[in-house]
Amino acid sequence: MSQRVVVAGVGMIPFTTPSRTESYDVMGTTAARAALADAGIGYEKIQQAYAGYVYGDSTCGQAVVYGLGQTGIPVINVNNNCSTGSSALFLARQAVESGAVDVALAVGFEQMQRGALAMGYTDRPSPMARFDVVMDEIQERDQSPFAAQMFGGAGRQYAERYGTAPETFAKISVKSRKHAANNPYAVFTDPVTVEEVLASPHIYGPLTRLQCCPPTCGAAAAVLVSEKFAKANGIDAGVVIKAQAMATDLPSTFTEKDMTKIVGYDMSKAAAHQVYEASGVAPTDIRVVELHDCFTANELLTYEAIGLTPEGTAEKFINDGDNTYGGRVVTNPSGGLLSKGHPLGATGLAQCAELVWQLRGQADARQVDGDLTLALQHNIGLGGAAVVTLYEKVS
Repeated sequence: MSQRVVVAGVGMIPFTTPSRTESYDVMGTTAARAALADAGIGYEKIQQAYAGYVYGDSTCGQAVVYGLGQTGIPVINVNNNCSTGSSALFLARQAVESGAVDVALAVGFEQMQRGALAMGYTDRPSPMARFDVVMDEIQERDQSPFAAQMFGGAGRQYAERYGTAPETFAKISVKSRKHAANNPYAVFTDPVTVEEVLASPHIYGPLTRLQCCPPTCGAAAAVLVSEKFAKANGIDAGVVIKAQAMATDLPSTFTEKDMTKIVGYDMSKAAAHQVYEASGVAPTDIRVVELHDCFTANELLTYEAIGLTPEGTAEKFINDGDNTYGGRVVTNPSGGLLSKGHPLGATGLAQCAELVWQLRGQADARQVDGDLTLALQHNIGLGGAAVVTLYEKVS
């Protein structure tokens, strides 16, 4: 029998650029300690740990968790590209919900290097090879970073389909910086204008440099417990995971010759649909979202993929201000990946932390007005995995 899963504690550290980072083990342990302190429990209560990271040797998770203590519990290392943190959360949620454990830790961390993302191994088939073949058939390739060609190509294709102006993409970066200005954990907090965004160096398609998330280092964590454990130990059970789904690529990713499909539109749509079906919640019920804005193009696409606005209407959604404070749904109040930063293994758990703080009313100057009861999280990794999580505030 399944049981309700409580997000008992969350924690993260300020994200930084690679030149200013501490080592991954220090970052991960610090974030996990913060989550344990927030939950009000000691590490000895943790029964399983799931550690997410992309760039690192095997068993880095143990190096992080051993900084908390050596209790002999299972430590599972997770790597699902940019959705790694949410994948660790997904596994921890399953363990608690199934009754296998009462307390689980999900921790994500990344010590990144400067520059664009690169493949780690050149002496074996790339997991992105299938994507490469299809991209070669769809668009011209150049020397710009691989991820920028993917998301920039998707943005260009969307703009050609619906007549979207370059300024519309740029407005997402402007909004992101405005939100990040109130986030002490964010890397980039200085405001930018549409003109500055468009004048920054061109990368690919509609993307300029200020429309691409930076390489970032950081860590975040969450402690999940059963409702029974929370009640027995006096733990605040006010925020629960109402529904969660993970989806991977569908045949359409490779057969429809569509760059928006290549970058995960259909798997995001599928995961969101599963969450709405399981919870009975409609996208119109959601007033705060943390979504995967690795590039402005992906934020725009995701508005439609997860049902915040109908297909083909993202430009109106942005121009009407429905994606920010005072609009219909505040997207990325944290500043998102574009401004808060994107340490791959930590991102999904940082999104979790922001939404838990929002539901608790603890987001300070970022707090979304009104009595929030629901919050939605979207996190993708190419190759691919999309994780959508719905949180609920309960009495």
